[in-house]
Amino acid sequence: MGLKGAETRVRMLDATQTLIEAGGYHAAGLNQVIAASGAPRGSLYFHFPGGKDQLVGASVRRAGGMIGEALEGLADSSASVAEFADAVLRHLGDRLEESGWRKGCPVATVALEIAATSDPLQEVCSEVYASWEDALRARLAGRPDADDLAVVILALVEGALLLARTHRSREPLDRVARRIGVLLG
Repeated sequence: MGLKGAETRVRMLDATQTLIEAGGYHAAGLNQVIAASGAPRGSLYFHFPGGKDQLVGASVRRAGGMIGEALEGLADSSASVAEFADAVLRHLGDRLEESGWRKGCPVATVALEIAATSDPLQEVCSEVYASWEDALRARLAGRPDADDLAVVILALVEGALLLARTHRSREPLDRVARRIGVLLG
């Protein structure tokens, strides 16, 4: 694939991610992706011969990787697990607020809407969440409850993002950050 083809693929993935985060799986129709990306229709089927689910899966996986990279960077710059959790919530809160409360979790909308009816998309969502749990677990290394805490922290973060987006307020994120600090002692 040449440079132009790679750029077209990236534009389609960017457009899909934006549409999914703002309105969910059903808002990312192929016509909407083509219009938002400026890509020719033929490029869609060239890059994603499996159609919409392949495109959405690639977009979710890519967005999940971006969040995962941010987690790794925040882990490296945080002195404690509580500081790390606080930094993650601030990062996600900034992302959410800067988007006008449209960019919550790039996985949650797909997981809630379609994972029950699409095995391939369920697998992608599960893979991304598992990678985030792994990042949290790595930061909790040495604690006997690291497996449980990784899941609890991820669930708290996901819930806080949903509430922050719904209320258009950072307050749920701030409250969860404080409770995680207490939880981790």
